Amino acid sequence: MTRVLITDDDALVRAGLSLMLGGASDVEVVAEASHGGEAVEAVRAGGIDVVLMDLRMPVMDGIAATAAITAAPDPPKVIVLTTFDADEYVVRALAAGANGFLLKDTPPAEIVAAISKVEAGEPMLSPAITSQLIRQVTDNAPDGRSESALALVATLTDRERDVALAVGQGSSNAEIAEQLHLSVATVKAHISHLFDKLQATNRVQVAICMHDAGLL
Repeated sequence: MTRVLITDDDALVRAGLSLMLGGASDVEVVAEASHGGEAVEAVRAGGIDVVLMDLRMPVMDGIAATAAITAAPDPPKVIVLTTFDADEYVVRALAAGANGFLLKDTPPAEIVAAISKVEAGEPMLSPAITSQLIRQVTDNAPDGRSESALALVATLTDRERDVALAVGQGSSNAEIAEQLHLSVATVKAHISHLFDKLQATNRVQVAICMHDAGLL
Protein backbone atom coordinates (compact mmCIF):
# COMPACT_ATOMS: atom_id res chain seq x y z
CA MET A 1 0.00 0.00 0.00
CA THR A 2 1.45 3.37 -1.05
CA ARG A 3 0.75 6.08 1.52
CA VAL A 4 -0.01 9.46 -0.05
CA LEU A 5 -0.05 13.04 1.23
CA ILE A 6 -2.17 15.49 -0.80
CA THR A 7 -0.97 19.10 -0.67
CA ASP A 8 -3.12 21.84 -2.20
CA ASP A 9 -4.50 25.12 -0.88
CA ASP A 10 -7.88 24.43 -2.50
CA ALA A 11 -10.01 22.24 -0.22
CA LEU A 12 -12.13 21.12 -3.16
CA VAL A 13 -9.06 19.91 -5.04
CA ARG A 14 -7.88 17.99 -1.98
CA ALA A 15 -11.32 16.45 -1.52
CA GLY A 16 -11.53 15.51 -5.19
CA LEU A 17 -8.10 13.89 -5.22
CA SER A 18 -8.82 12.05 -1.98
CA LEU A 19 -12.09 10.72 -3.36
CA MET A 20 -10.42 9.82 -6.64
CA LEU A 21 -7.62 7.88 -4.95
CA GLY A 22 -9.94 6.29 -2.42
CA GLY A 23 -11.07 3.71 -4.96
CA ALA A 24 -7.55 2.42 -5.61
CA SER A 25 -6.67 -0.83 -3.88
CA ASP A 26 -2.95 -0.08 -3.56
CA VAL A 27 -3.05 3.63 -2.61
CA GLU A 28 -4.08 5.16 0.71
CA VAL A 29 -4.44 8.89 1.37
CA VAL A 30 -3.06 9.23 4.89
CA ALA A 31 -2.82 13.03 5.21
CA GLU A 32 -3.72 16.35 3.61
CA ALA A 33 -1.98 19.73 3.76
CA SER A 34 -3.20 23.18 2.71
CA HIS A 35 0.28 24.65 2.14
CA GLY A 36 3.91 23.62 1.90
CA GLY A 37 4.68 24.17 5.56
CA GLU A 38 1.99 21.71 6.60
CA ALA A 39 3.33 19.23 4.04
CA VAL A 40 6.85 19.44 5.46
CA GLU A 41 5.52 18.86 8.97
CA ALA A 42 3.41 15.89 7.82
CA VAL A 43 6.42 14.32 6.14
CA ARG A 44 8.54 14.83 9.26
CA ALA A 45 5.88 12.98 11.24
CA GLY A 46 6.57 9.94 9.04
CA GLY A 47 4.49 7.38 7.22
CA ILE A 48 4.41 9.12 3.82
CA ASP A 49 5.58 7.40 0.62
CA VAL A 50 4.46 9.88 -2.04
CA VAL A 51 3.54 13.57 -1.85
CA LEU A 52 1.19 15.14 -4.41
CA MET A 53 2.38 18.76 -4.34
CA ASP A 54 0.62 21.84 -5.67
CA LEU A 55 3.03 24.64 -6.60
CA ARG A 56 1.31 27.96 -5.99
CA MET A 57 0.26 28.07 -2.34
CA PRO A 58 0.35 30.61 0.52
CA VAL A 59 2.72 30.43 3.51
CA MET A 60 5.18 28.09 1.74
CA ASP A 61 4.92 27.31 -1.95
CA GLY A 62 5.45 23.89 -3.51
CA ILE A 63 9.00 24.60 -4.67
CA ALA A 64 10.25 25.51 -1.19
CA ALA A 65 8.36 22.59 0.32
CA THR A 66 9.78 20.17 -2.24
CA ALA A 67 13.32 21.37 -1.53
CA ALA A 68 12.78 20.95 2.22
CA ILE A 69 11.24 17.48 1.86
CA THR A 70 13.81 16.07 -0.56
CA ALA A 71 16.72 17.41 1.50
CA ALA A 72 15.79 15.11 4.39
CA PRO A 73 17.21 11.59 4.73
CA ASP A 74 15.20 8.91 2.89
CA PRO A 75 12.52 11.35 1.68
CA PRO A 76 9.21 10.36 0.10
CA LYS A 77 8.77 10.80 -3.62
CA VAL A 78 7.26 14.14 -4.70
CA ILE A 79 4.91 14.51 -7.68
CA VAL A 80 4.13 18.08 -8.67
CA LEU A 81 0.54 18.99 -9.59
CA THR A 82 0.29 21.70 -12.24
CA THR A 83 -1.97 23.14 -14.90
CA PHE A 84 0.79 23.85 -17.45
CA ASP A 85 3.44 21.31 -18.49
CA ALA A 86 5.94 24.00 -19.57
CA ASP A 87 5.48 26.08 -16.43
CA GLU A 88 8.69 27.62 -15.04
CA TYR A 89 7.49 26.50 -11.61
CA VAL A 90 7.61 22.88 -12.80
CA VAL A 91 11.21 23.29 -13.92
CA ARG A 92 12.19 24.84 -10.60
CA ALA A 93 10.36 22.12 -8.64
CA LEU A 94 12.12 19.35 -10.59
CA ALA A 95 15.46 21.07 -10.07
CA ALA A 96 14.57 21.20 -6.34
CA GLY A 97 14.10 17.43 -6.25
CA ALA A 98 10.56 16.58 -7.41
CA ASN A 99 10.37 13.18 -9.07
CA GLY A 100 7.88 14.13 -11.77
CA PHE A 101 4.74 16.06 -12.45
CA LEU A 102 1.09 15.53 -13.31
CA LEU A 103 -1.40 17.87 -14.93
CA LYS A 104 -4.35 18.50 -12.63
CA ASP A 105 -6.78 17.20 -15.24
CA THR A 106 -5.00 13.83 -15.51
CA PRO A 107 -7.54 10.95 -15.44
CA PRO A 108 -7.81 9.12 -12.09
CA ALA A 109 -6.41 5.83 -13.37
CA GLU A 110 -3.33 7.61 -14.73
CA ILE A 111 -2.76 9.40 -11.41
CA VAL A 112 -2.85 6.05 -9.57
CA ALA A 113 -0.48 4.54 -12.14
CA ALA A 114 1.88 7.50 -11.81
CA ILE A 115 1.97 7.18 -8.03
CA SER A 116 2.88 3.49 -8.31
CA LYS A 117 5.44 4.25 -11.00
CA VAL A 118 7.28 6.96 -9.10
CA GLU A 119 7.19 4.90 -5.90
CA ALA A 120 8.96 2.13 -7.84
CA GLY A 121 11.65 4.56 -8.96
CA GLU A 122 10.55 4.76 -12.57
CA PRO A 123 10.74 7.96 -14.66
CA MET A 124 7.59 10.03 -15.04
CA LEU A 125 8.84 12.30 -17.80
CA SER A 126 9.03 11.55 -21.48
CA PRO A 127 12.45 11.99 -23.16
CA ALA A 128 11.11 15.03 -25.05
CA ILE A 129 9.98 16.75 -21.85
CA THR A 130 13.23 15.81 -20.10
CA SER A 131 15.21 17.45 -22.91
CA GLN A 132 13.03 20.55 -22.70
CA LEU A 133 13.52 20.80 -18.93
CA ILE A 134 17.28 20.33 -19.24
CA ARG A 135 17.45 23.18 -21.76
CA GLN A 136 15.44 25.49 -19.50
CA VAL A 137 17.65 24.73 -16.50
CA THR A 138 21.00 24.84 -18.27
CA ASP A 139 20.25 27.96 -20.34
CA ASN A 140 20.17 29.90 -17.07
CA ALA A 141 22.97 27.97 -15.39
CA PRO A 142 25.73 29.86 -13.56
CA ASP A 143 29.36 29.52 -14.62
CA GLY A 144 31.32 26.64 -13.15
CA ARG A 145 28.61 24.00 -13.48
CA SER A 146 30.52 22.12 -16.17
CA GLU A 147 33.60 21.69 -13.98
CA SER A 148 31.49 20.61 -11.02
CA ALA A 149 29.57 18.10 -13.13
CA LEU A 150 32.76 16.65 -14.62
CA ALA A 151 34.16 16.15 -11.12
CA LEU A 152 31.03 14.29 -10.03
CA VAL A 153 30.90 12.15 -13.18
CA ALA A 154 34.55 11.20 -12.66
CA THR A 155 33.50 9.31 -9.52
CA LEU A 156 31.30 6.93 -11.52
CA THR A 157 32.31 3.46 -12.65
CA ASP A 158 32.05 2.70 -16.37
CA ARG A 159 28.79 0.80 -15.81
CA GLU A 160 27.32 3.59 -13.66
CA ARG A 161 28.17 6.05 -16.41
CA ASP A 162 26.35 3.87 -18.95
CA VAL A 163 23.30 3.79 -16.69
CA ALA A 164 23.49 7.55 -16.10
CA LEU A 165 23.55 8.20 -19.85
CA ALA A 166 20.51 5.96 -20.34
CA VAL A 167 18.69 7.76 -17.51
CA GLY A 168 19.54 11.06 -19.18
CA GLN A 169 18.01 9.82 -22.40
CA GLY A 170 14.73 9.12 -20.60
CA SER A 171 14.93 5.31 -20.54
CA SER A 172 12.92 3.37 -17.96
CA ASN A 173 14.56 0.83 -15.66
CA ALA A 174 13.28 -2.01 -17.84
CA GLU A 175 14.64 -0.36 -20.98
CA ILE A 176 18.03 0.22 -19.36
CA ALA A 177 18.14 -3.41 -18.22
CA GLU A 178 17.48 -4.58 -21.77
CA GLN A 179 19.98 -2.16 -23.33
CA LEU A 180 22.81 -3.02 -20.94
CA HIS A 181 21.93 -6.70 -20.39
CA LEU A 182 21.33 -6.23 -16.67
CA SER A 183 18.56 -7.24 -14.31
CA VAL A 184 16.07 -4.55 -13.29
CA ALA A 185 17.21 -4.98 -9.67
CA THR A 186 20.80 -4.27 -10.71
CA VAL A 187 19.69 -1.17 -12.63
CA LYS A 188 17.85 0.09 -9.55
CA ALA A 189 20.98 -0.45 -7.45
CA HIS A 190 23.09 1.49 -9.97
CA ILE A 191 20.58 4.35 -9.99
CA SER A 192 20.68 4.50 -6.19
CA HIS A 193 24.47 4.82 -6.40
CA LEU A 194 24.10 7.51 -9.07
CA PHE A 195 21.89 9.60 -6.82
CA ASP A 196 24.54 9.45 -4.08
CA LYS A 197 27.55 10.11 -6.32
CA LEU A 198 25.96 12.83 -8.45
CA GLN A 199 24.27 14.50 -5.47
CA ALA A 200 20.91 14.06 -7.18
CA THR A 201 17.47 13.32 -5.81
CA ASN A 202 15.74 12.50 -9.08
CA ARG A 203 16.41 11.33 -12.62
CA VAL A 204 16.11 14.82 -14.11
CA GLN A 205 19.00 15.98 -11.92
CA VAL A 206 21.07 13.02 -13.14
CA ALA A 207 20.29 14.07 -16.73
CA ILE A 208 21.21 17.69 -16.00
CA CYS A 209 24.54 16.60 -14.50
CA MET A 210 25.37 14.44 -17.53
CA HIS A 211 24.40 17.35 -19.80
CA ASP A 212 26.57 19.79 -17.85
CA ALA A 213 29.47 17.34 -18.16
CA GLY A 214 29.05 17.41 -21.94
CA LEU A 215 27.95 13.79 -22.20
CA LEU A 216 24.38 14.38 -23.41
